[in-house]
Amino acid sequence: MPTSDKRAARLGMLAVVGIILFGALGARLWFLQAVEADGLQAQVDSRNTRTLLIPPERGQIFDVDGRLLAGNERVVNVVVSRDAIRRDSNRALLFERLSGWLNQPVEEMERRYDVGGYNPLRPLPLQEDVGEGTIAAIMERIEDFPGVAFEYDWRRVYPYAPLASHVIGYMGSITAEDEDYYKDLGYDTSNQGEDVGRAGVEQSYETVLHGEWGRAVYEIDSSGRVLREISRTEPINGQDVQLSIDGDIQLYAEQLLVTRLHIQRNWQARNQMVRKPDGTRQLECLTCGLYVNYDAPAGSVVVMNNQTGQVAAMASYPTYDNRWFGADIGREKFDELFKHPLLDRDGNPVLNSAGEPRDDPDQASLTNRAVQGQYNLGSTFKPFVIWSALMAGPEIMETGSTYDDDGIYEARSIDPEECRQNGWKCSWRNSVCGNGRPCVYQRLDAAGALAVSSDGFFYWLAEKMFQAGEGTEHELLSRWLMEFGFGRDTGIDLPSEYDGRVPTNANKADLVERGVLAEGEQPNLLLGDVINLSIGQGLLAATPIQLATAYSTLANNGKWLTPRVVQAIYAPNTPASPQPGFVDLSRAVLVQGMAPEWRDVPMPQEYRDLILYGLRDNILGNGRNGRSTTAGELMEGQFYNSLNWTIPLAGKTGTAQGANSYGWNDSSVFAAFNYNDPNPAHTYTVVAYLEKSGFGSRAAAPVVKCMFMGLADQARLPIPSLSEPLDLDSDRAAVDWPRTGTECMAGSDGNNVTPRPPTIATAQD
Repeated sequence: MPTSDKRAARLGMLAVVGIILFGALGARLWFLQAVEADGLQAQVDSRNTRTLLIPPERGQIFDVDGRLLAGNERVVNVVVSRDAIRRDSNRALLFERLSGWLNQPVEEMERRYDVGGYNPLRPLPLQEDVGEGTIAAIMERIEDFPGVAFEYDWRRVYPYAPLASHVIGYMGSITAEDEDYYKDLGYDTSNQGEDVGRAGVEQSYETVLHGEWGRAVYEIDSSGRVLREISRTEPINGQDVQLSIDGDIQLYAEQLLVTRLHIQRNWQARNQMVRKPDGTRQLECLTCGLYVNYDAPAGSVVVMNNQTGQVAAMASYPTYDNRWFGADIGREKFDELFKHPLLDRDGNPVLNSAGEPRDDPDQASLTNRAVQGQYNLGSTFKPFVIWSALMAGPEIMETGSTYDDDGIYEARSIDPEECRQNGWKCSWRNSVCGNGRPCVYQRLDAAGALAVSSDGFFYWLAEKMFQAGEGTEHELLSRWLMEFGFGRDTGIDLPSEYDGRVPTNANKADLVERGVLAEGEQPNLLLGDVINLSIGQGLLAATPIQLATAYSTLANNGKWLTPRVVQAIYAPNTPASPQPGFVDLSRAVLVQGMAPEWRDVPMPQEYRDLILYGLRDNILGNGRNGRSTTAGELMEGQFYNSLNWTIPLAGKTGTAQGANSYGWNDSSVFAAFNYNDPNPAHTYTVVAYLEKSGFGSRAAAPVVKCMFMGLADQARLPIPSLSEPLDLDSDRAAVDWPRTGTECMAGSDGNNVTPRPPTIATAQD
């Protein structure tokens, strides 16, 4: 083939390749310009612009009277522009000059520069909340501090701290564990200075209080310097939240609680003599003295409007001052305030399975015991057992049913010989009376059993319900009790609520599997489990807010109300009142009021009346068969008189048995509500729970009595005052409130205030 032909062929192929390449290039250019032009332009724009989120001012929190419980305070921060400190020499010189004026080590300022957690589009903060004197001094010499400026910011303040701290909560940084959660909400998690609610209403209403960010878009050059501001959208401040908490009632509840706990620590329980299997007798606790003081370390009080579900007061002790979380304390100081190792009798730390010291639950000040306490309820639980038995049908109980209580209940569904051979417990006793023997109450109906707090009556009901109900697998009582909200959270608008436990076969098996119960315990409900449940003991676990909600259901004839601590939401920036520490509610703009939420619980009138009579007689002292009621002596005197019921109350004492069945570990419970009160402002349920404080009639009941006297204007409510500055040298999470007067705690027997020598425990449930 001629050479010229080969050259022509090669040139032709090159031409074809060239045409293909140029065609592909042209197609690509067309695609980029016509199809992807908008997307590419956005990428270019994003490389040349940066968006800065502008945080809003957080919403305020105030009580029913407008008392400002959480607000914001303007602070001034010292900042420096990034350009002024890019060069190492300039930065070193500037930091050295500023160190003395700010009382800030150069190393700390260098750390802030190096850490990279601050927004690079904003000046670097060198110190927050600088005093006016420092600002004036720097301004006089501003030419010596190139790039230094002052920025306004907001700081969360709690003017009445530690009042209602468990309800209000506190602020803290976004943690690594919840960073994704806040990213999904649109939060700027890269901004190291932004805090969020970490507890209480601050947490549960975080998105309401926070508001909406503003945005500033900046044009920047290739080195990241800001050239100009392109656009700005101002933030929308957070909405204000009004609590249902009444500051006066709240302070009284907190004062009564701490006062009574301190009184109980001066009381003693007797170390009882017990009979050993060989017939000899010895002290219950061989390493304890003849008398043991109550620890009385903790407790809670709940005051709830039983017609609306709004909580007027929620006290928990020990408490904490929520200002600590804005005080920039270190880990060592935090541990000093909030970490308390559990010690054994020899003073040595008790270790967990990982070999680390266990925290002492008695001193857990951050725990809101009203919604997180996991308690037996003692005899305060009995009204709901009566209701459950009535609802289960006439084969279990009728309104006229009676039981002859001789002090000891013997199981009727188990052969006594079988009990003896297997070592089963098939006999249960009442609390002992003054003679040291189980109380004998004789023939009782349901109202009488509540009034004198007969245990035998409820053992009798428990066994009948254990045996009855085809297919219930011995869970008949538990299933009815759940109607009153036990065993599930109430839905209160506070975080980390404990849902409690009503014993079932499933959750008992779980407790066995996890090693919570003793080795060898059967993983299903036994008669003893249901017997214990009937008097509020054993596997039952409930919170004070659950108990308050259940008693409120009795008070209002069957409406189980969702408890609430927030009453309304208002538009941002409710103006301050001329009265210091208050907002001006007359100028507040309502956004949303919280309407009551409830579900109906079956409450036949004759069932409610029967229970009410028993709870009323317990208060009035109307005993049965020569036996007194558990609350009668306390409630006599100035609280009632024969001609006038000054505050119509129905209520029940409870003593929840503690560890090892030692009397000094028993906890004190009392729950009561107004009934038939013509004053709609008096429709309250009050519950007090005092841990390791003894009989219900001796510790919790005086607190509830005083609380009702305050609500009915028979005792003076204290008026909260603005807080003193936080003592940063203190080693306590909160300083106790001043003690309140004890006159309202006294009963006719004169033994509720001043300790008396302990005697053999008697029925003072």
